[in-house]
Amino acid sequence: MSDLRERIRAFVIENFLFGNDDGLSDESSFLEEGIIDSTGILELVSFLEEEFGITVEDEELIPENLDSINNVVSYLAKKLGS
Repeated sequence: MSDLRERIRAFVIENFLFGNDDGLSDESSFLEEGIIDSTGILELVSFLEEEFGITVEDEELIPENLDSINNVVSYLAKKLGS
């Protein structure tokens, strides 16, 4: 799980925070805190599909799955069966 968490965190920091992770916690809401916008969510989904070999279904595009590092890690754990 910590490997998943680190990979997600690294992607968010590199692609949306330009290498600056000040104030980014695992609970930070990507949308509420302006870290990722709706277009960014699509980039995140593309990354998850390519990096982890999953398919994110339309009905799975909800904040409970994709709005924080913790949410993404939990979602991936379910998708990957771990």
